[in-house]
This record gives sequence, structure tokens and C-alpha cells, in this order.
Amino acid sequence: MAKTILITGASSGIGRQTAVHFQSKGWNVIATMRAPDKETQLTGVDNVLVARLDVTDSPSIHTAIEQGIENFGRIDVLVNNAGYGAYGPLEAFPMESVRRQFDTNVLGLLETTQAVLPHFRANGAGTIVNISSIGGQMTFPLGALYHGTKFAVEGLSEALHYELEAIGVKVKIIQPGMIATDFGGRSFDFQSSDTMPQYQPIVGKLFAHWQNAAAAPSGPDVVAEKIWEAVTDETNTLRYRAGADAEDILNARKSQDDETFIGAMKRQMNL
Repeated sequence: MAKTILITGASSGIGRQTAVHFQSKGWNVIATMRAPDKETQLTGVDNVLVARLDVTDSPSIHTAIEQGIENFGRIDVLVNNAGYGAYGPLEAFPMESVRRQFDTNVLGLLETTQAVLPHFRANGAGTIVNISSIGGQMTFPLGALYHGTKFAVEGLSEALHYELEAIGVKVKIIQPGMIATDFGGRSFDFQSSDTMPQYQPIVGKLFAHWQNAAAAPSGPDVVAEKIWEAVTDETNTLRYRAGADAEDILNARKSQDDETFIGAMKRQMNL
């Protein structure tokens, strides 16, 4: 019997590529997104169910899971991929935007996980894959909100790694580096203000640094393949890095103290 994976945020980038990858391997795929009526690439593909799921809309979470189980009989893997990045001076963000960032990247992930756990517990098996980032263990300037959510994903995933072992469920964290996705487009919320000119020099230097770093990003297929490895390697490995830059940056962060690592980052960015 084919296994089934449910992926949030499957309308583009990592989520879509993961759906394509697992379908090509013979899996059933529940490809969820906020606007399934706009989807064209995955609709009508064999063994793929395109369903509406907005991680900030509780009923849609439960409905998508129910539809997936009704269609394929069970769910074996949940990939919590939906999310976006909010960057900019903290002062510039209205609290509504602050809450939206955490509602999407943290609370939505937790609620989707919580909703699928009774099914996993009844089956005595399952795997949860949470998409973090290199930004879950290091930070860039102006990223208090985004990095705050990804540090949270790292912590909650590690805690659940212990907890869910009791019901036969594995938890995995994927840490992509710079990936060629829509992160800089609709998946990016940058806010600043001309009334706070003191922040503008660091804004300019951050974007210049990112432009250089984005010159040769990894493709979303690199992350999809890493998710495949995490799901199928039959180990209890918790963290998986995706991309050569992820390896380099996280190795440096792990081996250096705060002063050394942050000092090097400042020099790279001319801060």
C-alpha cells in the first residue's frame, strides 16, 4: 500500500517541489495551500489531492486532514512547510504583523501538528517534518520576527522529538540555506519607515549582503531530496541541513563563540 504525505504551503517553492518529488516516488500526496482553485501544476496528477489549508484558519486544517484520510485511507507523514519571512526594524512593525508572523510560522505549525497527532497515535506511527532554516540557529540583522519563529520551530521540534517517540512518531527538522524560491516575493514581508533614518544604513547593507548570497542559491529540489532522506532513512536523526551554504554557516556557528561568529558576520556585511 502506498504511503501518504501531507504538505502545507505546496503552491510553490519547496512545498510544490516536495509534492512532485514524493509523487514521482509512488507516494500519495495531499498538497495543501490557501488557494487551491489557482493551482494548475498539481491538479489532476495521479495520486495527488489538492486541498485548501490555511494554517491560520483552524477549520481548514481539520478539513484538509479529514479529506486526505478519506481519500487515501491514512496519512504517514506531515511536512510543515507553510511560512514566510518578516524582516525590518522591530519598531516599524505594527503588532498585527508581529502576530501574523508567529501565527503562521509557529502557531499554525503547532495546530496542524496537533490536529494530525490523534491519527498518528491511533496508527502507532508517523513522521513530522518541520521546515526550519539556517535562520533557526543563527541570525541576520533586522530579522527578530523571522528568526524568532524559526528558533521556536527548532525548540518545539526538539522537545517533540522526545515526546512523540512514546507514540511511535518521529520528528525531523530541515534547515535550508539560500534556496531559489519565492522567499523574496510573496513569502517576504519587509517593513521599514523613513521616519526612522537611523536604521537605513543597516537596511541597505543587509540587502547588499543578500544580493551577493543569492547569486548561486540551491534549488528547491535540494530541499525536497533532503526531506525524502529524512522521511525514508529509518533513523532517529533530528536535524538535516539542505545546501552547501547551510553546511558552511551552521558548522561555523556551532564551532565558534558568539563574539567570533557575530563579529565575522558584521565584517562580511560591513557593519
